[in-house]
Amino acid sequence: MGINLIQREIHREAQILDEIRRLVRFLRVSARGAEKQLGISGAQLFILQTLAQSDGALSVNNLAERTRTHQSSVSVVVQKLVQQRLVKRAKASTDGRQLALTLTPQARALLKRSPYSAQHRLIEALGEMPSRQQKILGELLRKVNTSLGLDDAVPPLLFEEEGALSRGLARR
Repeated sequence: MGINLIQREIHREAQILDEIRRLVRFLRVSARGAEKQLGISGAQLFILQTLAQSDGALSVNNLAERTRTHQSSVSVVVQKLVQQRLVKRAKASTDGRQLALTLTPQARALLKRSPYSAQHRLIEALGEMPSRQQKILGELLRKVNTSLGLDDAVPPLLFEEEGALSRGLARR
């Protein structure tokens, strides 16, 4: 392998790593900003904003679908929001077996001073890509994760597992 070919390969890998670093930094800074400014995690902000965009109450399954997240991950975040009195759970009027999630007045007040969540911005950016590119990106990321030996466990919402505030330790 010639030196120029090796240099081009190193440069290409460096470019890829730089793009990954930029994305991770964007998500991390956004999550820290939500904690600092609002006292909630970026994931919690994402859930609250998604609930606010609905035309009424949502079930955990509906909320998971709208956030493009597994139901179990959404359920964990919702529980923290209920504990912080930002989300209210009640039996759904259409199906008494389901729980309906709504925002509390405290949550609505908090959202009036909140930035647009990084997760919403990321979803919009992905939505601007043609579906074929989305599919290729997903396949490539899956290959990277597999090569890294990352398991297929359901991941939490972005950066939800970090920080004391996101563990539900903050009280108003």
